[in-house]
Amino acid sequence: MKKSLRFGAVALAATATLTLASCGFGGSTGGGGDADGETTLDLLVPSYSDATKGLWEDVIDGFEKENPDIKVELEVQSWDNLEKVVSTKIQAGEAPDIYNGGPFAGFVGDELLYPVKDVVSDDTYSDFQDAFLANAEVDGTAYALPLIASARALFVNNALLEQAGVEAPKNWDELLDAATKVSALGGGVAGYGMPLGSEEAQAEAAVWLWGGGGSFGDASEITIDTPANLAGAEQIKKMIDAGATQADPGSTQRSPLMDIFIQGKIGMQVGLPPTVGQIEEGNPELDYSIVPIPTEDGSPFTLGVMDQLMAFQNDGDKQEAITTFFDYYYSADVYVPWVQAEGFLPVTKSGAEQLSGEEALKPFLDVLPDAQFYPSTNAKWSAADGAFKSLFGQLQTKSAQDVLTEIQAQVDAG
Repeated sequence: MKKSLRFGAVALAATATLTLASCGFGGSTGGGGDADGETTLDLLVPSYSDATKGLWEDVIDGFEKENPDIKVELEVQSWDNLEKVVSTKIQAGEAPDIYNGGPFAGFVGDELLYPVKDVVSDDTYSDFQDAFLANAEVDGTAYALPLIASARALFVNNALLEQAGVEAPKNWDELLDAATKVSALGGGVAGYGMPLGSEEAQAEAAVWLWGGGGSFGDASEITIDTPANLAGAEQIKKMIDAGATQADPGSTQRSPLMDIFIQGKIGMQVGLPPTVGQIEEGNPELDYSIVPIPTEDGSPFTLGVMDQLMAFQNDGDKQEAITTFFDYYYSADVYVPWVQAEGFLPVTKSGAEQLSGEEALKPFLDVLPDAQFYPSTNAKWSAADGAFKSLFGQLQTKSAQDVLTEIQAQVDAG
């Protein structure tokens, strides 16, 4: 999950990820209150871009002005160091009070985190997009606050579709027909960009398998080899066999394939919000539109990815201060500019409403309520992720059933 979001921000903002090491939070402020009556909150976050540190400092400055009795100590780490740093702090009994990270189910199992409802007001809790909040649940209780979102939609080359005499598709039958006719234009043009290579095969798999009513399972079980998933895998085979995709989709990576779309040589491809910025930079004259991902029956769907904030219990007397900080941060006037600056989508309903006038973001914001997610709280998800990346591209030459069976076997073997 981390790479999808982090690299999206870099592509949009055209900035490099920084490693901003710090000496740590220090021990003298570890209690609930300092000698002068202040409460100090330790905030550990990753660097999404070279703007991240300054953006958090702006949030903290505004918060401390409104809450002079609460001080926030910021530590920014690179993604490469983040999980090692937080693990070391936990082992030393110095867990941050607030942490911006990815996987959190292990912390819940060790009873280290506050339930979300204990550290936000009712108004803030109800403002989160329901699908994203549900994805932060363990055994029916949310333990992490959605922070930033990314979603996917279909990028369409309007000029190529017009030449082929077709419209933007809403379902699989329309997609197969449109992509086949665009490929028939010749001149090195492909109808649909199908990246089944190792870079992000699990994402393209989700687009198709979930689009046919399947899933990868849940927190308790990973389910790949199912009849519902087979429908999506067989539709991919139909696309490949009909010549509706680029050549050699089984080994094609998403990023270079999107570059070809931007050059105007692909009719349709699933993309991310940062793709808008890439087009603006690489080919601003491209005539394109963004529409929902076609599914088997045309029902709405998107693949969602999110990072989150979480609060470690530590000293119980910091709970009120943590709640005050979260309520401040998620207020639309504070949160939305932060999300925009980092190049992501908001996870709050008020944030989506405030950005609804942004033409480039609207197609993504519209599908956020229908987002589905990887079963990342399942301990076997990492094995499933790896299996998709190494095996799913074999759909080009093997039967759909054989590929799903092999992926499931690799997952079950751990």
